[in-house]
Amino acid sequence: MEIRDPVHGSIPILDAEREILEHPFFQRLRSIKQLGFSEYVFPGATHTRYLHSIGVMNVSTLVFDFLFKEQNKDILRLRETLRLGCLLHDIGHAPLSHSTESVMPMVQELKLPKRFEIKKNRQATHEDYTIKSITDSSFTESFKSVKAQFGIDPNAIAELVIGETTDPSYFTVNGINYFPLLHQLVSSEMDCDRMDYLLRDSYFCGVSYGKFDLDWIIDNLKVCKVDNEAYLGISERAISTFDDFLISRFHMFMMVYFHYRAVCLEQMLSRYFATSNEYSIPADIEAYLEHDDTYLTKFLRNSSNPWAQRIVMNSIPKKILETFGSNYLDQMNLLEKYLKSESIDYIKCSSTGRLSKYYSEGSSQRYPMKVMRESSLKGIGSIKNIQEATDLFEKYSESHAVNRIHCDFETLTKKQQEEIFKIVQN
Repeated sequence: MEIRDPVHGSIPILDAEREILEHPFFQRLRSIKQLGFSEYVFPGATHTRYLHSIGVMNVSTLVFDFLFKEQNKDILRLRETLRLGCLLHDIGHAPLSHSTESVMPMVQELKLPKRFEIKKNRQATHEDYTIKSITDSSFTESFKSVKAQFGIDPNAIAELVIGETTDPSYFTVNGINYFPLLHQLVSSEMDCDRMDYLLRDSYFCGVSYGKFDLDWIIDNLKVCKVDNEAYLGISERAISTFDDFLISRFHMFMMVYFHYRAVCLEQMLSRYFATSNEYSIPADIEAYLEHDDTYLTKFLRNSSNPWAQRIVMNSIPKKILETFGSNYLDQMNLLEKYLKSESIDYIKCSSTGRLSKYYSEGSSQRYPMKVMRESSLKGIGSIKNIQEATDLFEKYSESHAVNRIHCDFETLTKKQQEEIFKIVQN
């Protein structure tokens, strides 16, 4: 079986994997858009998490086969575990937007298997639904073919997604624990998820910000072994390409992912959830199957809630002020103070556009990406952490904060409009 993909071309699917792809849990992703409300801005951005997930699996296979030339039973088990970890990394994603997680139940209501019960008394996230889907649902039965052929453990797939394992022996071959490297390929600064979505989102949005040289990056990836653990590394000669990869994601964030209209619609969806009890995410993982974009959109269309109606009509409040970085924050604070004093309802959208969420100032990365320096002399070389090989993290250490304020400017009194105009102009 193969799938024709506009980004990667022909993607082969193993016979043992067909039951997983054809199961209703994975098919649900056909009805969840990759970029949520972004299609209101970029009409071509209607691609789904279904195709993205298959693309991530394909990229992971290209990377794995480049890094691991040896083919034996243990290596093939790791290869298939990685493929499925990448395929299913989004299996628990909620409809339309991350904002929908605000109507998820408390995590203990999901009744996760004991090995995954971490930090109780908190609200569940899409990762919790991913764990539940893979390890304790009707979907779990779909792994029987890959288990028979490769010895796959669904719990190991879930652990690869969340980045913690209680059984490192599953990932250990010839005394080397490959869990850090495999998790990095699922979630890290240069994971297969990003390698796919940057190219895919650029393609469907009709922009060029996220394009990078995938083949060159893969050709320069390395397995870096430190203290009997394997980490994802990159050749020192490809650092400039790695820098381009980082910057391409930063530009996609600024120009696509944090576009004012899409982000404001997400905030309006949060307002709908906060002012209505019409919609909630069930704790029953089987009932979660019907919760996709179409299901939530039907609630919005049938609702009399004003926020729901405005979302359906794509009617966002006017953007009256936008600031970047630390410039004009005093002006932003002054505007907020005035709006509050006049009891004027407004929406504030704020986000921090970091070059990296993994290597921000003061953060510690559990599985740091490595840089390998090689020599023509056999046995001569060195390994260091990525921060030591590029100055981009230092250059971009300051957050590029974006702040916006929206309100229904046209409905305000003339005096209020004049006061706001003065604040904005000054």
